[in-house]
Amino acid sequence: MPSYTLDVGDDDAVGDEARQVRRSVFIDEQGVSESEEMDDKDGEATHLLLSAGDRPVATARYRFVDETTVKIERVAVLAQYRGEGLGVRIMEAAEEAARDDGAMEAVLHGQRRVEGFYTGIGYEIVSDEFEEAGIPHVEMRKELA
Repeated sequence: MPSYTLDVGDDDAVGDEARQVRRSVFIDEQGVSESEEMDDKDGEATHLLLSAGDRPVATARYRFVDETTVKIERVAVLAQYRGEGLGVRIMEAAEEAARDDGAMEAVLHGQRRVEGFYTGIGYEIVSDEFEEAGIPHVEMRKELA
């Protein structure tokens, strides 16, 4: 098993490598349009990047939507690295960094097909199903304090 390194930073620090992972997972694998995936929110977000050696393999970003709530977005793990706990690792890192930044709650729009992953790490569904990028989602919340 490779050793992993975690980088947390702004768009300039880790954004390009994070977008490589997002492109592979969301655009190439899931068919999300580039214009939807590569939105204008990267500049206001904190990005997390997990790398195996020098290869970016997992990412997430978060941004504050109000004074104490972050929205965790663009959570992605390359297909060949799934099943190794990297999704949990990137989510725990995002929650910890957000807490350190003053967040008390996290929200996210989770794809229905992976809602079990999110409920397994403490998120609760707080909405009916809706579509984003043509994919069924639900809004989920978790207290961070």
